[in-house]
Amino acid sequence: MEAPVVVAEPEAPPEREAPHREHQRGFIAEWTVTIILLLFGTTNLVQAFVIPTGSMEDTLLIGDHLLVDKLAYAPPGPVSKHIFPYTEIKRGDIIVFKYPYADHQHFVKRVIGLPGDRLKVIDQNVYINGKPLHEPYVIHDSTAGYDPLNYSFPPVGNPLYSSPVEPEWGRDIKKYIKGDELIVPPGKYFAMGDNRDHSLDSRYWGFVDRDAIMGRPFLIYWSVEATSADYGESTFVQRLRAVLQTVAHLPARTRWGRMLHTVH
Repeated sequence: MEAPVVVAEPEAPPEREAPHREHQRGFIAEWTVTIILLLFGTTNLVQAFVIPTGSMEDTLLIGDHLLVDKLAYAPPGPVSKHIFPYTEIKRGDIIVFKYPYADHQHFVKRVIGLPGDRLKVIDQNVYINGKPLHEPYVIHDSTAGYDPLNYSFPPVGNPLYSSPVEPEWGRDIKKYIKGDELIVPPGKYFAMGDNRDHSLDSRYWGFVDRDAIMGRPFLIYWSVEATSADYGESTFVQRLRAVLQTVAHLPARTRWGRMLHTVH
């Protein structure tokens, strides 16, 4: 069947508004497609996250709003591997992942141990496969209270139970200790915060599963002066009040110097 032939119509009289309606429909269609693509992108390609704690200071601050590349570590398909820049997870990468003991919570930490690595901490220094790890991003707080896992990890004896450790990890960790080192199993990663004295990380709850890693933060698109209390559990009214206060003081609270900075 031949395609239908479009016959040009005579010019519409001035009182007809067909061209205006066509313009409206075109405008609406264009924006509908744009919104759909944006929604697809923010759920499948890039996702926004906010930093609620200081565990990654000074690299990431409370109130930093990040864009996370959800394709960076995605398993490549037969066709997509030639299109998207997939990368292997490397030591030193910052990752966003699902917390092992609460699937709805998302953590941001730095990859320290890779599958097969032998890891230990002695006097706040990390050793990987017997060699000290160079960590220029780490900060320490001289006023922080004493925590045995900051000075000796994996633990000798049972000091693990004197720290805020997940009970299941407290029982399972012994399976991965050989001598004075922790062996990272296949398909798992050991992650730690840069603010080493104020980070609940793999020392306290175990390994990060490869399938739990959602992506890699790559850009701070906005940053606002905030505290952990601003992102804690609260009622709807409290959250609404916090939002209104933030908007009211937006110019003063915005960290303009951090906006559009890449994350390393």
